[in-house]
Amino acid sequence: MTARSAVVIGAGGGIGRAMLEILRDEDEYGETVGFSRSENSPVKLDLTSEESIASAAEWIKDKGLQPDLVFVATGLLHNESRGPEKSLRELDGDWLSENYRINAIGPALVAKHFLPTMNRNGPSIFAALSARVGSVSDNRLGGWYGYRAAKAALNMMIRNLAIEWQRKNRRSIIVALHPGTVDTELSEPFQSNVPPGKLFDAERAAGQLLDVLDGLKPADTGRIFAWDGEEITP
Repeated sequence: MTARSAVVIGAGGGIGRAMLEILRDEDEYGETVGFSRSENSPVKLDLTSEESIASAAEWIKDKGLQPDLVFVATGLLHNESRGPEKSLRELDGDWLSENYRINAIGPALVAKHFLPTMNRNGPSIFAALSARVGSVSDNRLGGWYGYRAAKAALNMMIRNLAIEWQRKNRRSIIVALHPGTVDTELSEPFQSNVPPGKLFDAERAAGQLLDVLDGLKPADTGRIFAWDGEEITP
């Protein structure tokens, strides 16, 4: 029997790094590989470069791995000069495009190149970090135009991928995950209003998400789940 393997995309970030460490400490996977833009990555993977994504997937194939889990732990909420929009007058085309590139297009291209490498003879999971604010039905505050819209687009990508991939592997699970508010660079400017006990360190957040994945069944594919296992409506 071939040893199970896992891949973490975005292994240089807070949740991705923690996920990689937990998976490597567990006995479930014989080999766990982390890709990022850093020098430590076996192949540098940049979500804005489909060529780099394809090269990383090719590396997996050359190693003879058929991942049972691919976890995409990437996301963009702000950078050095821009943050989420508070009002309509702050909309900027370049910033909207950047949100879509990182939060929706990048994970979709990871799926394009990595899903074909995954195990099709048994259970497999492809999961990507989304956010509760990407839920249209749950949006009562407005604002954060680019981030909300891009995460909503990611959720639709996940649904589409799940429908197509179940035709190739009936035991596959493709889901989006909301990790809650995690103490990382992404959330750092927005932590002041987080209720007590709801700001998670990266290790706890990664562990909670793995617990959610462990409880999923093929019937759950295409859905969005929060860190506590609650399903989030699109």
